[in-house]
Amino acid sequence: MSPSIEALHDSTTATVTYVVYDAPGGYAAIIDPVLDYDPKASRTGTASAERVLDCLRRHDLRVAWILETHAHADHLSAAQWLKARVGGTVAIGEHIRNVQRTFSALYHLGDGAPADGAPFDHLFRDGDTFAIGALTACALHVPGHTPADIAYRIGDAVFVGDTLFMPDVGTARCDFPGGDARRLYHSIRRLLALPGDTRLFMCHDYPPPGRAAAWETTVSAQRLGNIHVRDGIGEDDFVHMRMARDRTLDMPALIWPSVQVNIRAGQLPAAESNGMRYLKIPLDAS
Repeated sequence: MSPSIEALHDSTTATVTYVVYDAPGGYAAIIDPVLDYDPKASRTGTASAERVLDCLRRHDLRVAWILETHAHADHLSAAQWLKARVGGTVAIGEHIRNVQRTFSALYHLGDGAPADGAPFDHLFRDGDTFAIGALTACALHVPGHTPADIAYRIGDAVFVGDTLFMPDVGTARCDFPGGDARRLYHSIRRLLALPGDTRLFMCHDYPPPGRAAAWETTVSAQRLGNIHVRDGIGEDDFVHMRMARDRTLDMPALIWPSVQVNIRAGQLPAAESNGMRYLKIPLDAS
């Protein structure tokens, strides 16, 4: 069964959130929802998440799942905000435990650190299948960008997270803690071994000048034209390119605010005795 898909593009973070559903009046999964955050004012907002609510209302959908492809470094997750309003099971890959341990130590979260996958409601293992109403979905572990990246195959569509970008942009960076260019190469080849007409949906697009933002492509188009990993580019060449390119990249603007929220499944830090919430930003972190 082919899913119905609505893409909601957030131009501020270049993120695409997806509402994937079986039929109007049926069941849906929300993939990679965005909680707006203004770092200059240090304020959150819900305009992006409210667009998800509008989509659910228009199609009269019940939410079965809120799915994260990984602990994002470029936006805060709206998973908990949405769960409080429409329900759903918040899920991610089981290797989020590794990411939680690494970043909880870096942020020195102490007793407030997330642990063993909590507060996510469900952790997928590679190959796990699950239902979105009448749709059958499968979780695919695709590490490399981070150790915990997971893609979701739903019918003829795969939501690849940050594993791949559009063919003229290439592939995701691998220089975050636990990233590995060789693992990314093998994860990508796994995705590109799927049938050529399989639709691939990106989590982000950073279009070159003159092209509007786009987020849907196919396995065949990636194999033919991806500038980093098309057919004929071997593992060693890819790894050399990816590592050299990563050394030139700035850190994402929201990495420090976002990761501490996203390893908590989108939960904001608890309010302190004065009623205020605080994000922690490590100084001079190596």
